[in-house]
Amino acid sequence: MARAVDYWRDYHAAKAVFAALLLVVLVALGLAVWRAFLRSGGVALASGGVLVTVFALTALVLVMANVQGVIAPFSSLLPMVPFGAADGRLAEALDQVRAQLSGSHTTPPLDAMISDFARYHAAMAVIGAVVAVLIASTTVWLWKKFASTASSDWLTRRVLASFGVLSAVISLLLIVVVVANVLTAADPEPALAAFFDGGW
Repeated sequence: MARAVDYWRDYHAAKAVFAALLLVVLVALGLAVWRAFLRSGGVALASGGVLVTVFALTALVLVMANVQGVIAPFSSLLPMVPFGAADGRLAEALDQVRAQLSGSHTTPPLDAMISDFARYHAAMAVIGAVVAVLIASTTVWLWKKFASTASSDWLTRRVLASFGVLSAVISLLLIVVVVANVLTAADPEPALAAFFDGGW
């Protein structure tokens, strides 16, 4: 199991690096498209900016998920367990975990599992909070830019408003994610029990 967890950590680390590099490239490209749009306008540039934004958001999600996997690789590996097809020793081990989670007695291995599960959610809470602050800052900048843009420049104002709404919605969604992960990290056992019962 230790070898599998170590492999999973390294796997997520490699994916996190590649996703981060992709995110840097997409952010740089997005800024270039954005500056070109502010200089000359044009529907084509606006459409290109939307496409780059979608890819950048996808890369951002990949970075977040893989950093979480590096921090808590065991919990990240748990969804790979074949719960539905479990038999023999695996089924027996899963039954033992379920019994201990529903009772008052835990063993050191289960305590380590619970601790890692809490760390898994705490990691996403921190990651989500940092990203939420960054995107909220972007939202404020977009709305300030919108307010200072002449009303005659309808295309720029429309693009600014659309991106402003999008970034505000993403910030709110991230706040929900942060709160959910903070609550789970504070009391991980019910969520872990629900996972082993097939509820996660």
